[in-house]
Amino acid sequence: MTNTLHRFGDAESFRDDYVIFAIASKGRNDQDALPKLKKFLKIALEYHPVNLGDARHGGALRPKRNLNPLSHWRRNNQPDFHAVIEGLDVCTTCAAVFDNKIAAENFLKRIKEEDLGLSVNISTSIEGAEQCCNFAEIPRHSIGYSLGFEGRTEKLPNSQIMTLSTMCGHGMISHSLAKKMVDFVKEGRRTPDEAVSCLARFCSCGVFNPSRAKRILEAARKKME
Repeated sequence: MTNTLHRFGDAESFRDDYVIFAIASKGRNDQDALPKLKKFLKIALEYHPVNLGDARHGGALRPKRNLNPLSHWRRNNQPDFHAVIEGLDVCTTCAAVFDNKIAAENFLKRIKEEDLGLSVNISTSIEGAEQCCNFAEIPRHSIGYSLGFEGRTEKLPNSQIMTLSTMCGHGMISHSLAKKMVDFVKEGRRTPDEAVSCLARFCSCGVFNPSRAKRILEAARKKME
């Protein structure tokens, strides 16, 4: 079970969202896990991920302490995957995010062949995870399934805002920020790419999916759901 379990959306909405994690077991195989985790991320680069990250430092787009809010729209919005790998200095959870099943399947199969000795899991729809496991010839170990949101759900934002904000497993993308980016895109004040880059920097775990977010923003520009 991972913090991405509560990503909002039906199974179809995860057609471009595959998150593959690697983590060592504390006290068992974490003493020499750091180079293995870095190798996991380096291999991921070969399969063209849309994001890489670790749970301590974040993803390929990160905030900086020496910039004021106005600097955000004039900064470089190209993801820096190598910075994620080079900055990994502690044993923690690492993730590679893909926006297509073929890349996720090939990467998972490669990781199985590498046999790094790390715990690996997939976060996507159940059907998508099954297909990845079958392709890599890995028997499914277990399933973690989110039961969704309960209580006064009428107080929740619309589905598009929920989809955007729950793409950070640690809840660092607020509903208000997601709504603001949707409004900016609808008003033509920011492009979807600019809005996505802004949202991605707030994800502290590096599992935000820019491709899925851009698709949601484009849909919201035409019709709110």
